[in-house]
Amino acid sequence: MSCQEQLSGTGLNFSEDQVAALCSLFSTKDALSAAQSDLKYGVNSAWLVLCGALVFLMHGGFAMLCAGAIRSKNTLNILLQTILDACVSAIMFYTVGFAFAYGEGDNPNTFIGDAVFAMARWSSNPTGVGEGRWTDWFFQWAFAATATTIPAGCVAERFNFNAYLAYTIFVSGWIYPIVVHWVWSVNGWLSYFQYPGLPGKDWHLFGSGMIDYAGSAVIHMTGGFTGMMGAWLVGPRLGRFDSMGNPVDMPGHSVVLTVLGTMLLWFGWYGFNPGSVLVIANATSGEVAARAAVCTTLSGAAGGLTCLINAWRRNKAWDMVSLCNGVLVGLVSITAGAHVVEPWAALIAGFVGGLIFDGMCWVFLKLKIDDPLSAAPMHGWVGMWACFFVGLLAKPDYIKQSYGRDEYHHGAFYPGSSGLLFAAQIIGILTIAAWVCGLSGLLFLGLKLMGKLRISEEEEHRGLDRSKHGGSVYNMMDPANKFPTEGKVEINFNDDTMEATPGLSKHAGHLEMGAKA
Repeated sequence: MSCQEQLSGTGLNFSEDQVAALCSLFSTKDALSAAQSDLKYGVNSAWLVLCGALVFLMHGGFAMLCAGAIRSKNTLNILLQTILDACVSAIMFYTVGFAFAYGEGDNPNTFIGDAVFAMARWSSNPTGVGEGRWTDWFFQWAFAATATTIPAGCVAERFNFNAYLAYTIFVSGWIYPIVVHWVWSVNGWLSYFQYPGLPGKDWHLFGSGMIDYAGSAVIHMTGGFTGMMGAWLVGPRLGRFDSMGNPVDMPGHSVVLTVLGTMLLWFGWYGFNPGSVLVIANATSGEVAARAAVCTTLSGAAGGLTCLINAWRRNKAWDMVSLCNGVLVGLVSITAGAHVVEPWAALIAGFVGGLIFDGMCWVFLKLKIDDPLSAAPMHGWVGMWACFFVGLLAKPDYIKQSYGRDEYHHGAFYPGSSGLLFAAQIIGILTIAAWVCGLSGLLFLGLKLMGKLRISEEEEHRGLDRSKHGGSVYNMMDPANKFPTEGKVEINFNDDTMEATPGLSKHAGHLEMGAKA
């Protein structure tokens, strides 16, 4: 029905000029509304692409952090694994991962998604924020790649490459997506997201569900506990503990790379946490994202200072690596609740997270679990603390600002709390830990029984770079090419040699010296 016919049907006596003017006004209003809707869609899409790119940049941070924290003879191996994490997780998340995490078919359930496998019928299915949004897949894949790459630091320098590929496929295609569905899908049994005002959508745990804003449990616990199980079952690196069981220090070969990796990760975290608001084209979302950025900064700073001071207390030295680890610990500590806590609470999160991290590193050494990057204490155990912390100090006003629900549950330390959010956080922590440790443990145990989990002692002494990748990350050649190729004598050495040889230059790789005939 045309505008003129609709106005005629009102029974009001409009002149032709009045009808034309009113129809022109209505047409303009409709056009403005459509343009506003298009603009919001464009802004929200650009926001998620930008934040997803920042999250993916964290892969560069992981690469540099891992490379700096291990011995130079294994650097190529860890760098290759980091890039492969992105490649493998992309294929797995495309084929099955996103479907298991967010797919909503005709009969959605609380355990697993069941639609959009290989992005089939993408445009007509819910994809997270809306229907058929390409940015939903991209942003969520960046998170999946992050969870997949965390275990590499735990098992570095002695893990069989085939075993690495096995857990990369398994984590990105099954373990991680199921946890995502539980916590982040509207249909998940642990989810805090609900359909406001719609009956029958009340399956969330205790009528509440758990809050894990950007993945302290979903990403960090998943990656950290997978790595912990791998490190436990593969055993420590050769020489990590002496004959009496005392730990032997095996420092990484480059503090410079460690610092670079830390700063890239910190930078990327501003896509990780503020970006998890998912939409930005309104004032409320902008405020939530900005608060998340502030709390992220403060918790990272508090964690860094805590670990630095604690290292000085132990060793009477200002340790750079401890500062870097502490910053990352603080960032993990706030990831679950950056949007719903006050800035002063963020400082507490980072401070306590730093203490938990140092304590768990000590426990790991006592148990002879060798984690070269301390990734399991950092991501797994501090991730648990982050979710526990939300159950205590999630502010009611900030929760109402961040979520649309019929009923709100908030932190146990605020007046009027039902305690249901805190209870849901505890159940969520225990369930996710059991799921991840159980499945990853079975995978690693099976590989160990088949003799496929660990490299040989000879390969470990030589280093993975030369034994598996045919080279070294540091190739020191004669730049002037003064000597003929057939007259070169190659001297290979590794970090063990450098440590045991006084006066040998601490450069990694190999030397080639010309021997003139």
